[in-house]
Parts: sequence; C-alpha cells; structure tokens
Amino acid sequence: MSASSASMTSSSSVSTPAFWERLWRTSGIQFAVFFIIAAVIYGYQPQIGASSDALSAFYNGDRTRILIAAIFSGLNLLNLLWFAAALRTTLTAEGQDGWGAAATASSTAFGALLLLQITVGAALAYSIAGSGNAALISGLNDFTWALGVLISFPRAMLIMSGVFGLWRARLISNALFTVGVVAVVLGVMGGTTWLSGGFWAPDGAYARFVSPILLLFWVVVVSRVLLTRSPSTRAAW
Repeated sequence: MSASSASMTSSSSVSTPAFWERLWRTSGIQFAVFFIIAAVIYGYQPQIGASSDALSAFYNGDRTRILIAAIFSGLNLLNLLWFAAALRTTLTAEGQDGWGAAATASSTAFGALLLLQITVGAALAYSIAGSGNAALISGLNDFTWALGVLISFPRAMLIMSGVFGLWRARLISNALFTVGVVAVVLGVMGGTTWLSGGFWAPDGAYARFVSPILLLFWVVVVSRVLLTRSPSTRAAW
C-alpha cells in the first residue's frame, strides 16, 4: 500500500462514528490517570482554619504548580464528560434510557461543582492570595473543602447510574453489582463528613482519599466493561 493510500485509509477510519465511540469509551481510563497526575501536582491543600502563613505559603509559594494542576483538571473534566456520554449511549442501546439520562444529569452536576472547586483554587493562587485579605483567603479555602463534601452526592448518583444501568442491561455480574452498590453507599456517606476534625471532617482522610478513590475505581471498571462491547454502527457521534 502506498503512503497516500495509507493516509486516506487512516483518515477514513478516523471519520467513522465507531472510531470516535471507541475512543471516548477510553476517556474513563484517561480520567483516572490525569486525576492522579493533577492531584500530585496540586499538592496538599491547607486544612480548614489553617493559619495565614500556611495559606500564603501554599497559594503564593506554589502558585505556578496550582495553576498547572488547574489546567490538567480542567482538561480532565472533559474526559469525564465524554466518558459519561459513552456510558449513556451504551445504556440507551441496551434499552436503559432512564439510567443513561441519570448518568448525563449526575455527570453534569458533578462537573459543575468540580469546575467551581477548580476555579476557586486557581483564583486564590492567581491573585486573591496576593491581596493580603486573610479573612477572604481563609473563607475561600474552607469553601473548597465544603465543595469537596457536597460533590459526593452527584458523584454517588453517577456511580449508581452505571451500576444499576449496566446490571439491568446484564453487562455486569451480580457480584460486581454488589460491589457497585457498596460503592454507592460509601459515596453517599461522603456527603456526611462534617465533623470539626479528624477522619470524618471535610478535610479528613475519608473526603480527601476514600471518596475520590471510589470514583476512580468505578470509572476504570466501567471503562473495561464498555471496551468489551463492540461500538454500535450509528450516527450518534
């Protein structure tokens, strides 16, 4: 095959709906990878009620790192939304339109709260932290932790839509469904982490580590399920 023929073949395959649908089915795995990268770059955010010196050292001292993490997080949000779109089309094709609509609604709500959280952190690093207004800086820092708690509800609904939708479509086993239900319950519990300190606080280990890991685990598992399905031939993309 000549170079020109190979180029035309490649261009033709890229233009097919099946190519794009399969590509977006991998968005969940991309989301998990970039989430970890962004979290490592961002570092450990000061806890609720942190001192002015700690807040300044983080938002001013690590300004460039925080803004780079915001870029990765913003781009990664697109991966999550494409993943949710691929999940919906799969559920719709299996006759589970209701759960597909739930995936779209929950991913939209989750994405909106996540984008707000990213925006506040980036704004603090970009200029607000340099203003010297300690009360405002502390309040916005605490606000981002509160968002991390409230985001648990749409995140749990997003997990639930995939768990129940794929199970009803008989694309996952009963054992995996049980694990998914446990993940949903644990996800909802993340919205109750309002203690003043410790493991169950907004800045505690559960909200910071356990809740996000539940989403990453679920996204990777569902991505594997979606990738085992041959993309349907349709003009959905």
